Amino acid sequence: MRVALACPYAWDAPGGVQVHVRQLASRLRSRGHDVLVLAPGGRPATEAWVRIVGRTIGIPYGDSVAPIAPTPTAARRVSAALRGFRPDVVHAHEPMTPSVSMFATLRSQAPVVATFHSGAERSRLFDLAAPALRRVARRIAVRIAVSERAADFARTRLGGGFRIVPNGAEVHRFADAEPADLGPGRSLLFVGRLHERKGFPVAVAAFARLAAERPDVRLVVAGEGEQGRAIDALHPEVRERVIMLGSVPNEELPPYHAAADVFLAPSVGGESFGIVLVEAMAAGLPVVASRIAGYDEVVTDGVEGFLVPARDAAALAGSAGRLLDDPDLARRMGEAGRERARRYDWDSVAGELEAIYREAIAG
Repeated sequence: MRVALACPYAWDAPGGVQVHVRQLASRLRSRGHDVLVLAPGGRPATEAWVRIVGRTIGIPYGDSVAPIAPTPTAARRVSAALRGFRPDVVHAHEPMTPSVSMFATLRSQAPVVATFHSGAERSRLFDLAAPALRRVARRIAVRIAVSERAADFARTRLGGGFRIVPNGAEVHRFADAEPADLGPGRSLLFVGRLHERKGFPVAVAAFARLAAERPDVRLVVAGEGEQGRAIDALHPEVRERVIMLGSVPNEELPPYHAAADVFLAPSVGGESFGIVLVEAMAAGLPVVASRIAGYDEVVTDGVEGFLVPARDAAALAGSAGRLLDDPDLARRMGEAGRERARRYDWDSVAGELEAIYREAIAG
């Protein structure tokens, strides 16, 4: 098949949707398909199969800034790229975002499959725009959501039915990685943007509690953002046990997972899935995560890890400490996580998507 994938966000910026599209494109290509990715960006892509079709501007949305290309120039370039490539099917990601994915949905001559990734509790902008966005939705042959949470978010505003196809993960990269050298001792790992929604200050507060009784425990942080200054509140001796890695490309993360003992995911809300949880489980890490919608579809409390109340540093520390102090429990949960992660392997997810593409084309 000739498959065009449309990504709404800057290709050269970090983000879960970009990682998803990049990995999906690579897997489809390895399965013999001809793939073209359309995305905005600030510089040319390094991949020959990616076409940058517009420069981005930052639009505040929720608790972050979305790097999108809502311009007529980007729309024209999307149209030209689709005419030149002549895809059998277009797969648009976040098609309601006024950027490349929306343009591809509206201007495609091929059937459109769309994946909805977002699962925010509320969006006033989406609510106001919903009547106009239903025109875009009518162009979609098959609607996919990465979780029930994401499906509910879109369904209440657009109506219609949704298939659930989860985010894929390169399970083997995390399962087979050689551990990074973090020195002696045990490690808690946090991966994500350092801002309020991801709960980084909660992770820091929990680490302070754990560090007081466990002098061999460190906190390893892969991410950057304004909340990074939360570590300044730590006692200097505890602060020295925090390793700030900065922003780490997804392909460079597995060695840090392999070297860690427990994965912390204290997001406070607004998550539709939680690919970071899948990657941690693929690495055999027991997980301590917030009990929020989206995350509770990935981790079963007491099986692959623990789910604790959001914003509760004491509960986060308590469950993490239990895993640090009980290696057998940590091992059992890690093994259960490895088994669970297989459901999200790209071989399985790509196969589901291929079947949906064929259905859309036949329809």
